[in-house]
Amino acid sequence: MTGIIPLHKGENITSFFAVAKVRRIAGEKKAGHTGTLDPNATGVLPIALGGATRFIELLPTHKKAYKATFKTGIETDTLDIWGTVLNETDKKATLEEILNVADNFRGEIMQLPPMFSALKKDGVRLYELARRGEEVERELRKCEIYKLEIGEEQGEFTLYCECSAGTYIRSLISDIGTAVGTGAVMTSLQRTYACGVSIEDCLTLEELDALSQSGDISKAVIPVDKLLLEYPELHVTDNQAIRFKNGGDLMAQRVRQLNGAGLYRVYGNNEFLGLGEYIEGAESLTVKRVYVER
Repeated sequence: MTGIIPLHKGENITSFFAVAKVRRIAGEKKAGHTGTLDPNATGVLPIALGGATRFIELLPTHKKAYKATFKTGIETDTLDIWGTVLNETDKKATLEEILNVADNFRGEIMQLPPMFSALKKDGVRLYELARRGEEVERELRKCEIYKLEIGEEQGEFTLYCECSAGTYIRSLISDIGTAVGTGAVMTSLQRTYACGVSIEDCLTLEELDALSQSGDISKAVIPVDKLLLEYPELHVTDNQAIRFKNGGDLMAQRVRQLNGAGLYRVYGNNEFLGLGEYIEGAESLTVKRVYVER
């Protein structure tokens, strides 16, 4: 089975565990996820099966969306409610105070990655160092907040954020807490959009298992090229298709619909063949990835 399973990951399971469960449910040996979610986070976790795993790094990741809740008056080492408390105060921020600083966190911003993250320092995951009580110097990273909405509900603040890949919502909330002078921690997180998949399109492990039991698991699989729509498509002749599938470059002047540098979805006889890459001024469209079932 080849394609993308749009999983709605539940709480208290790792992304690795989720992939293993989907692999078993789908009966597919080869599987991989497209972006880790922390165990306490829920939401969109696209899982590639079979030959689709070869396209994971090429799926669009420049935009993601999250829903979160947070509270002020507390700071922890993990920047969320599950960490060790470092500071706590009776002073709480109001929604008005938070909204007054929110504009500072829209557009391009700089973030300091949290120590409890999967980033590496000298080949070691930061969270491994943090668990040993070590804190190392990290470089600020640029990210972009396309949309930021903050509200209040049932005694907690709510946050909706559309952002670039690599943005840490925990850090965003912590920085907002620092800006209002009270500190803040994330209390829940749900990813609502990633790699072209929306939360509305996702299925839970239980729903996937039910489909498998009824023999309908294939209904849950999204063809990999449907998540590559940001790349323009081009169609090649039968002979060109054979050459492309065998890993051969195609002469640029003989490829119709080739219009500028970049990646292209290549089709032959309406069959998805893979991704080709064209560099401006080059004589050939080169093969970036060939689509195969396994």
